[in-house]
Amino acid sequence: MAAKIDSIEVEGIKVPLIFEEDKRLPLVNTQIVFTNSGSIIDKKIPGLAKFSAKILNEGTKTLSSNGFADKLESRAIHISAHTGTETFVLEVSSLNDEFANSMKYLSELLKDPNYSDEALSKVKTMTIGALSKKENDYDYVASNELKKLLFPNTPLANPSAGTPQSVQSITLKDVEGFVNSHLVISRAIVVVGGDVDLADVKKKVKKILKLLPKGKSEPLPHYEASDKAQTSILKRDTQQAYIYFGSPYNMAVNDEEYYKARVATFILGTGGFGSRLMEEIRVKRGLAYSAYARVHVSKSSSYLSGYLQTKLDSMDEATKSVKDVIAKFVKEGVTADELEQTKKFLLGSEPLRVETMSQRLNRTFMDYYKGFALNHSEVELQKIKELKLKDLNRFIQAHKEILEQSFAIVTK
Repeated sequence: MAAKIDSIEVEGIKVPLIFEEDKRLPLVNTQIVFTNSGSIIDKKIPGLAKFSAKILNEGTKTLSSNGFADKLESRAIHISAHTGTETFVLEVSSLNDEFANSMKYLSELLKDPNYSDEALSKVKTMTIGALSKKENDYDYVASNELKKLLFPNTPLANPSAGTPQSVQSITLKDVEGFVNSHLVISRAIVVVGGDVDLADVKKKVKKILKLLPKGKSEPLPHYEASDKAQTSILKRDTQQAYIYFGSPYNMAVNDEEYYKARVATFILGTGGFGSRLMEEIRVKRGLAYSAYARVHVSKSSSYLSGYLQTKLDSMDEATKSVKDVIAKFVKEGVTADELEQTKKFLLGSEPLRVETMSQRLNRTFMDYYKGFALNHSEVELQKIKELKLKDLNRFIQAHKEILEQSFAIVTK
């Protein structure tokens, strides 16, 4: 059964419901997704959204983390909170026989979250410890530095988990304020799949939604990537050079030409050994084990980014090679053979991208979230199949903004 769109009316608000019945396994997965509630809103305190999710993962105040976890484990129920850049997600999974109990425990969590000094201290200690370890993860360091270059003075310039300093400053009042203003009915989208009846889902999830404030929905901010080509070099005790690069990519999240960007980027740097960057930088020049580039198109931003590692004494040559490969790509476009091979891969591997219920639900959610029709993915595949070489190359040559590359490099 394909996923479909329905709704649950609560407090005069029609909350979208994405649902797929699947009786092959006796399982149910439920997600309540809150839009404009991820790290994109961490303007004053970087890391607050992710930290708030971790507090909710500490169980109820009455039972504490261990007591609540024991209750869930005894019934094979999993409840977790996690965040993305734009969303905050409450996720519940269980056997179908335990669906009612899973909703009951989610209700308990929302009524009595563990807003205690003990939970606050524990999450701070674990988060700051993890962030301190990442100071020696130079992929993480270079990636964060690139975001600072592309999105200066915006929330996107900050690490989604925050910094040791910002995390240390978080109070229980900050967490409560975040949860009360962002986990609200007006921002909710419900996603449910599994061996469960739609009417039962609507009845039980409605009770959960009624526990939340009505709140208000706000437009998601959009941040333009900087077109000022800059290079930031960070000196660390490393045996390799970590090179991260990025540029603007002028495309809206609901752009009907996104399928062309998908094909073009696959050929440039997403397609593994067949991609231009891999062919030129690894195969022909032996400068790196791998080199990748991909396009990120979301409601809050749109940009191209890529990365590679190379020897310290090859850093300058590798950086120049990236610029040369992208410049040639924009100027000359792709070949008929590259387009044909990419079509074969994208069309041939499609069944692997929709073989599980969670994959299908996620695809339906993303299509809905971006404002597309339910059959958008199928339509996009047909467009890829019919894509002409001249139209793809015209599209590539029109996106000269990707030539304005910024580099964040960690080296010795």
